[in-house]
Amino acid sequence: MSDDPLASIENGLKPYRGRYPTFERLPERGRGRDEVLRELEEMAREEAPRWEKGFASGAVYHGDREHVDFLSRVYAIHSQSNPLHVDLWPSATKFEAEIVAMTGAMLRHPEPVGTVTSGGTESILLAMKAYRDRSGLRDAQIVAPDSAHAAFDKAASVFGMELVKVPVADDLRADVAAMEAALTDRTVVVVGSSPGFPHGLVDPIEELSELARSRGIGFHSDACLGGFVLPFAERLGHDVPPFDFRLPGVTSMSCDTHKFGYAAKGTSVVLYRDADLRHHQYFTVTDWPGGLYMSPTFAGSRPGALSAACWAAMVTIGEEGYLEAARRIVETASRIKDGIGAIDGLRVLGDPLFNVAFASADERLDIYRVMDAMSKRGWSLNGLHRPPCLHICTTLRHTQPGVADRLLADLGESVAEVRGNPESEGGMAPVYGMAGSLPDRSVVAGFLRGFMDMWYRV
Repeated sequence: MSDDPLASIENGLKPYRGRYPTFERLPERGRGRDEVLRELEEMAREEAPRWEKGFASGAVYHGDREHVDFLSRVYAIHSQSNPLHVDLWPSATKFEAEIVAMTGAMLRHPEPVGTVTSGGTESILLAMKAYRDRSGLRDAQIVAPDSAHAAFDKAASVFGMELVKVPVADDLRADVAAMEAALTDRTVVVVGSSPGFPHGLVDPIEELSELARSRGIGFHSDACLGGFVLPFAERLGHDVPPFDFRLPGVTSMSCDTHKFGYAAKGTSVVLYRDADLRHHQYFTVTDWPGGLYMSPTFAGSRPGALSAACWAAMVTIGEEGYLEAARRIVETASRIKDGIGAIDGLRVLGDPLFNVAFASADERLDIYRVMDAMSKRGWSLNGLHRPPCLHICTTLRHTQPGVADRLLADLGESVAEVRGNPESEGGMAPVYGMAGSLPDRSVVAGFLRGFMDMWYRV
């Protein structure tokens, strides 16, 4: 591995250098629209095949061309809409109120209360802010399993809260007894995942939420990933433990409409048990010279077109459409699980419903080198830590004919390749290995900051 692990990554991150004009300042004269459109279309055509053909884990959850074109038309119709100015665009209040109502009803809320946000991270941050502000504590505490989404780390950092991370149990789900032992008089919210991003496993939400309720503490069920799959999988007869508002201890939820809700990227929903908790999310200024100011979420101006596209996706797909999508996804994920389990040297972690994590069953087999071998074959899988493993989040893209078979065949070949050449260098394996083994996390954080710097390097 080179002294600078970023050096080998930059070319892949910046493939258009030298192929298209680069702008470090505004062009003296504006370019022709036809020329700009041609370049944009060329880049899109080059990038589309990997996600269209199902080579990506998650990322694009629907991707059917007819659906994408429909959402693009909706976006174009409402491209100037801004929910900050509801007097000009009252349609935005219709769309967002109905998105919240439909999502809440799906998640068993008798009288849905919530808001539309820009994504799962904002939904989680807003919920944590609401709990902190309701408590009035400056040192409010979040207790969460260490498998909970990184957005909870961000929330703690942004709002000056303490995040207590509790190691998961042997089954990689939240350890209820250990979570109980971590509670203090400063704990304002307990967190569980439905399911968690790393391993695709649903935490024991019923036990955790009841624990929180018995102590008078809020409980957040993070269903960003599973909110539009689990309710329909349950209707299909799959074993889905209760995770939503039917549990009296669940006081808030996050659910991403831009994942398995099949909306365009940039929308999610945060839901609350009651309006009082939602009020602690809001922001108001009553004495500003610019007039009365209010913002239900973090942003002021927001793209109303995204809410319109989200609403359009939900009402055109409907319950039957989501039920059929869940059936196809869960059936495909089951085939993938069985196929991975049959590959010598690999083991599936737990019994995930659609987000399938797998690790090496042979200490001589480096799972991150398997990831690199899959990358060479066009696949974009997620590398994970604790334990070292990979996952593939099964989407409608993977339910296309032949995709699951291709994944399993390529995975078998990749395992054989790594076994035949275990000392190969390059790729992301050394980076993941370094990140997983270094005790000084500041070194890893420095690497990540350098990686983000590279995004903005023209």
